[in-house]
Amino acid sequence: MQSLSLAYRQLNTLILGKPQPIRLAFACLIARGHLLIDDVPGVGKTTLAHGLATVLGLDYRRVQFTSDLLPADILGVSIYQRDGGRFELHKGPVFTQVLLADEINRASPKVQSALLEAMEERQVSIDGETHALPSPFFVIATQNPGEQMGTFPLPESQLDRFLMRISLGYPPREAERALLMGEDRRDLLARFQAVMSPGELLSLQQQAAAVTVSPALADYLLALLEATRRPGLFVTGLSPRAGQALVAAARGWALLAGRDHLLPEDVKAIFLPVAAHRLQSASGADVGQELERLLAHVAIP
Repeated sequence: MQSLSLAYRQLNTLILGKPQPIRLAFACLIARGHLLIDDVPGVGKTTLAHGLATVLGLDYRRVQFTSDLLPADILGVSIYQRDGGRFELHKGPVFTQVLLADEINRASPKVQSALLEAMEERQVSIDGETHALPSPFFVIATQNPGEQMGTFPLPESQLDRFLMRISLGYPPREAERALLMGEDRRDLLARFQAVMSPGELLSLQQQAAAVTVSPALADYLLALLEATRRPGLFVTGLSPRAGQALVAAARGWALLAGRDHLLPEDVKAIFLPVAAHRLQSASGADVGQELERLLAHVAIP
């Protein structure tokens, strides 16, 4: 846990004034999930992804999603070798530990779907053969606002593969002042050193999976899930898989706090980042505000 705390502090020197989103990103990774960062350009989405990979000692690849990108550009392609008389796989950038899918909603749905198997099964199928991906495997995708030109909305099946969706937003005034007067973030990132190893991260993920969920806490989670399924609130409520995502993310959050059991506060902290992108309001209201009201009205055991 000491190395994890050091990684968290180091990343906060890179992304200024955003301790909550950074902690959510760490909780997502510890929960073996994938992260969607939804925000305007220029607020540090790519820097956060690269910084996470660097401080955790993970291999990192970045793919710029564009309208002319092909699935083979991500997964790889089999090329016939005349000398050997066989096909040889030239692996794509998905064969890494941290894959940044930059501006994922600027690519067509066909290209977006190339990541579905990778994110769910930690493997890819190419020319009828299955290839395992490295472990750990973590996808961080950035997404521009849907009203910007040249974007394709992510389908529900793709959104559901992301454990969390977060936003960084504009930094507080003093943090932005420090950014304006300080050195370039890319120069700072170039000097970062890994403070953890992939093995340590895998051990933390195992510890998170063992965090205790009491019967009373499980009842609280069920009450939240059932509240989203009330007629007239959302088009469809949260699924059982979304409930499992809530448990996983809350366990990651609790482990960051140094606890081996869940509290209602852990569920509240991760509820909106895990639930909001999986729901559509039935009345056109803001989903985040609807979920805030729901949290306020569901009784804590």
